[in-house]
Amino acid sequence: MSQSERGPGDDRGKERAITWFEELRNRICDAFEGLEDDLTGTYADRPAGRFERKAWQRPGGGGGTMAVMKGRVFEKVGVNVSEVWGTFDEKFRGEIPGAGDDGRFWAAGISLVAHMQSPLVPAVHMNTRHIATSAKAWYGGGADLNPPLPDDQDTADFHAAFGAACERHACADHKKFKAWADDYFFIKHRDTARGVGGIFYDYIDADDGSFAFTQDVGRTFVTIYPELVARHMDEPWTDDQRDHQLAYRGRYAEFNLVYDRGTRFGLMTGGNPEAVLMSLPPVATWP
Repeated sequence: MSQSERGPGDDRGKERAITWFEELRNRICDAFEGLEDDLTGTYADRPAGRFERKAWQRPGGGGGTMAVMKGRVFEKVGVNVSEVWGTFDEKFRGEIPGAGDDGRFWAAGISLVAHMQSPLVPAVHMNTRHIATSAKAWYGGGADLNPPLPDDQDTADFHAAFGAACERHACADHKKFKAWADDYFFIKHRDTARGVGGIFYDYIDADDGSFAFTQDVGRTFVTIYPELVARHMDEPWTDDQRDHQLAYRGRYAEFNLVYDRGTRFGLMTGGNPEAVLMSLPPVATWP
């Protein structure tokens, strides 16, 4: 397929991005299935979960693969990889850098949301993406921790891991990206943060440096998050803690449906609704 048929952007950059996103997806799935195997606490008598993959095609160009697991550690986790291209609707072009002239775009990324069985294990979100329009190509993404019952050591270790990743790359600014996450992952109508933060970045011009940083974000995630899960997944929890978790998930769902850029981008570009809304929790309550 020619570059023009597949949308704007550098072919080499597009190929290495999608190859990396698929490799990272495989690493994450392996790590999460390993945690399912290692459980010795509540629900250890249940079968260990395994990811099920489902491919989808976008009528306007491209598609992706959903990988979803419902297990004994992970109540619901989805790891989606997609590559799509086409033309933005005129009403949406003004929201996307470089899309105003002809509206053509190419986008690929990995998106992950994990909702846990135990209220003591933090939920998490991570995504990284590469987007190209006719006038600009960039990387963006981030990761944020969403514990129903925050643990100070978990929070500190999560921030330290991504701080170290940022320090390894000239294009990254941890102070800026951490503040950006705090601002972005905020439920305005509730006047409360969605979680304990992380990093968020966007519109970093696509080059070797920003690609290397985006890879490091993925590697950092697949190192630090399974460590946090393993700390708490075998600890017993109470019914009251579970009730708190379900109410917390309601706030998470509100953010994703009202404010999340990825949700809006996916729906506005004709993405698979099942994949776009994979981030929603399996069970939630509103008191």
